[in-house]
Amino acid sequence: MELRVLKYFLEAARDGNITKAAARLHITQPTLTRQLHQLEEELGVKLYNRGSYNIRLTPEGILLKKRAQEIIELEDKIKNEFASVDNEISGVVYIGAGETAGMAFIGKILKNLINKYPKVKYRMISEDREGVSWKLDRGLIDFGVFVGKANLDKYNYIVLPGQDSWGVLVLKDDALAAKGFVEAEDLLGRPLLASYQAVSEGEFEEWLGYSEENLNIVGTHNLIYNASVMLREKLGILLTIDGIIDTEFEGSELKFLPLRPEIKARLALAWKKDAVLSQAAAKFLEIANNI
Repeated sequence: MELRVLKYFLEAARDGNITKAAARLHITQPTLTRQLHQLEEELGVKLYNRGSYNIRLTPEGILLKKRAQEIIELEDKIKNEFASVDNEISGVVYIGAGETAGMAFIGKILKNLINKYPKVKYRMISEDREGVSWKLDRGLIDFGVFVGKANLDKYNYIVLPGQDSWGVLVLKDDALAAKGFVEAEDLLGRPLLASYQAVSEGEFEEWLGYSEENLNIVGTHNLIYNASVMLREKLGILLTIDGIIDTEFEGSELKFLPLRPEIKARLALAWKKDAVLSQAAAKFLEIANNI
C-alpha cells in the first residue's frame, strides 16, 4: 500500500468528488479512478459508492479515511523529526492536551525553546484525555498534558507547577452566583453539564459524599467551548476547571464559582517510556525539567 495512493484516496474523500480531486492532484480522472479501484482490490473491500456527481464512503471507506489520516500525520512527524537547517536544532514538537489553565506553563517552555532554537516549531493538538493517550501510544505526538486522575504508570512524566481548581460556571443571574461558591448539596436537583471523562472516572464522587448517580447530568462534553454555549442557552450549569473560559471581561454574562471544599487537579507532562525523542522534543523536555 503506497502513501501516494492513500493521499489520492484522502483527496477524493475530502469533498466526495473524484473529478475535483483529480484536478487538485494534477492527474486525469480515469487515472485517479483506476488507482482507487486498485486500492479496493488490494484491501478486498468496497470503499465508496458512486452517484451521479459525487461519491459516498462506505463504512470501510470511513475507517480507511481515519487510518490514512493517521498514517499521513505520522509521515509528516517523521519528516519533521529528521529536518535540519544548517545543522541547527529544528523540527516540530508535537503536544497533545485537553483544556487547562496549566497550558500557560507549556507556553513558557515553548517560548524558552523557540527563543533558544528559532528553527523549532510546535504543533498543539486539542484532545480529551483518552485522545491524548491514544495519540501518545501510537507516536503521533511527543508529549501529552494530563489533568486530574489520569493513570500515568505506563509513561514517564513530570508533575507541572500549580494545580487546576474545579468549580461551576453559571449565568450571573443564577441564584448561585450570589453565593460565591458551590457545595455538594447545591448541585442536587440542578441540571448539570459535565466532562464525560471526569464523571465516568469518579472525579467528584468523594467530594459529593453521595453517588454521582444522584446528579442530574443532562449533557456531557469532551471540550468546553460548545458546553459553554449550552450553558448560555440555559440547558444547565457547567462543572469545569477555572480559567478555561474567560469570565472577567466587561459584559461577560458568566461567573465561575469554586467548589467548597475545593478540588484540585494535578497537571502532568507525559511521554512514552520507550520513546526516542527528536532533537527538538529532547530540548523541549530539557527546558521543562529546568524551567
